[in-house]
Amino acid sequence: MVPLQASAPDAVASFLEQLGVPGSLAAPIAVAVVFVAVLVVVYFLGRSLARPLTNRTLERRGLGEHAKRPIRRLVGVLVGFVAVSVAFGLAGFGNFLQSLATVAAAATLAIGLAMQDVIKNFVAGVFIYTDKPFRIGDWIEWGDRQGIVEDISLRVSRVRTFDNELLTVPNSQLTDEVIKNPVAKDKLRLKFVFGIDYDDDIDEATDIIVKEARSHPEILNDPEPTVRLTELADSYVGLQSRIWIDQPSRADWVRTRGGFITNVKQRFDDAGISIPFPQRALSGRSAAADAVQTKEIIESEAPADD
Repeated sequence: MVPLQASAPDAVASFLEQLGVPGSLAAPIAVAVVFVAVLVVVYFLGRSLARPLTNRTLERRGLGEHAKRPIRRLVGVLVGFVAVSVAFGLAGFGNFLQSLATVAAAATLAIGLAMQDVIKNFVAGVFIYTDKPFRIGDWIEWGDRQGIVEDISLRVSRVRTFDNELLTVPNSQLTDEVIKNPVAKDKLRLKFVFGIDYDDDIDEATDIIVKEARSHPEILNDPEPTVRLTELADSYVGLQSRIWIDQPSRADWVRTRGGFITNVKQRFDDAGISIPFPQRALSGRSAAADAVQTKEIIESEAPADD
């Protein structure tokens, strides 16, 4: 029985010879025709089957569009690799595939050793897609940096800072460090400590802070604003306000916090409540004065001459 990879080119070559193509040309033409035909058929057939299956799987996983794009691209590459392998086999290049597989295995080992960081970032990107610690458009903080996520790929993520700088961050940095995502939930709590003088009325200051929070249109009443005495510092009494905002973003956080603090400061001024600043009293004597005093003490203790 003739193997399949040999029969397909032979059948095409026989057909071409019947059409008058010389035998020396019929064989290579037949191999090329079989290779191209199998490649096209397998590739488009594989895409028509793999694409809807991949889409359904991704929809069930609930992944965002930023995660779907690279996975679809990876599936397309795998389908293309399978199509090329099948085309080589049916075109009669079985031995070539075996040699190619040996070379590929050695190359994979060498590339793996040389590209450890790339592979590490790739694996980290997979974990970002599956764990979903943040999404495109989220405001994140890690280390001493923060910004808005603009793009997530399998190797790097791109974050726009609030100074309009674009950071290209290796995914391994984002998975190795603690990521703070203030906008992951639909509510965000803001805290700020107002310092008042020790002579000011704590209850009156607390009432002003709470009333200003309740009257602010972007501050939630549920959970309600609260104020707690948290500090007895050297120069002030610290009253920590805790307020909540809905559907937070970086812009909302800055605007709401700034407006709330400004309103409280104005009300403090109207009520005569001061926000003290650190004061330090300095006292001391010069080195010359200390030297004179020391000399007088020595002379007074010295024995008198007869």
